[in-house]
Amino acid sequence: MPADFNGYWKMLSNENFEEYLKALDVNIAVRKIASSLKPDKEIIQDGNHMTIKTLSRFKNYIMDFEIGTEFEEDLTGVDGRTCMTTVTWDGDKLVSVQKGEKNNRGWKHWIEGDKLHLELTCEDQVCHQVFKKIK
Repeated sequence: MPADFNGYWKMLSNENFEEYLKALDVNIAVRKIASSLKPDKEIIQDGNHMTIKTLSRFKNYIMDFEIGTEFEEDLTGVDGRTCMTTVTWDGDKLVSVQKGEKNNRGWKHWIEGDKLHLELTCEDQVCHQVFKKIK
């Protein structure tokens, strides 16, 4: 059985986020606002169906998907793009591959103790975020 990601998670750290946003060609004003935020995550996992909500005072982003099924992800509120996304299990890690205009784009989620780790990649940039489970 894969890891249980269900819960509400509060951001503790966010390393190299602005460089990651630069690799996505996000404009400087949005980068500055986004870099100042500490979003929460709410994850609802029901079998192979997942909903990941990224919640902040600036903008919320909701991903709703089936593990292993490619879908069109609307990222227009993030970087003005859409991409074809597939999320799969790699052991206890959730791994997302996002195919579109940018190379090497995707993310990985994994849990260590009461911490949720998120590694975001785009081209040669890697951002590492850590969240603590609060409920």
